[in-house]
Amino acid sequence: MPKLLIAGLVILLIVAFWRRWLKQRRAGYIDTYPYQGILDKRLAARRPELSAEQRVETLLALTDYFHLCRRAGRRMVSMPSQAADDAWHEFILFTRYYDKFCRAAFGRFLHHTPAEAMRSPTQASDGLKRAWRLACFHEGIDPKKPDRLPRLFALDARLGIAGGFVYQLDCLATNGGAAGSDFCASHIGCGSGSSGCGGSSGCSGDSDGGGDGGSGCGGGCGGD
Repeated sequence: MPKLLIAGLVILLIVAFWRRWLKQRRAGYIDTYPYQGILDKRLAARRPELSAEQRVETLLALTDYFHLCRRAGRRMVSMPSQAADDAWHEFILFTRYYDKFCRAAFGRFLHHTPAEAMRSPTQASDGLKRAWRLACFHEGIDPKKPDRLPRLFALDARLGIAGGFVYQLDCLATNGGAAGSDFCASHIGCGSGSSGCGGSSGCSGDSDGGGDGGSGCGGGCGGD
């Protein structure tokens, strides 16, 4: 075997090993970051109705969201939870901490962009479809036939967040269709084209699974 070919194969193996190591390192950093020590008091002030246990749950959901960002590459991922979005806003205010976190977790700064500043009217809804599939992938749920909601999609209803996003597994089965602030998670995953999905903000990170797909509508803000 020519030496150049051997050298090329060795380089490819090194690159593949480095990429795998980098993904694992970033995932571990997101999991072990001390969110509570930095954000708990700020979140308590912003959402005084939440108990200490509920704030822990909110920060765990924010951790899930950052994992979706890490997986998504440069693609938009909408935020399905108002509570987790509030925690994200508080984190951004700690500018030095947040900048350092982003560089270590995503390899770049993760911006937060309002819906009106997005590049197209469908960017937020496309990002919500992606959030659904990535969240299901993260928790081992079939996105087209879910037996439960991923934590990010269940959080606002579980905590009773005023103005939050409430998702039903199948709105047609529960109330004959979504109404009010309820959104149909089943429509996001199955590509039905009917109304019924929601979101509040979004992001992008580095890709390693959970493709696009599905259908629905949604909006809010996002990051890239």
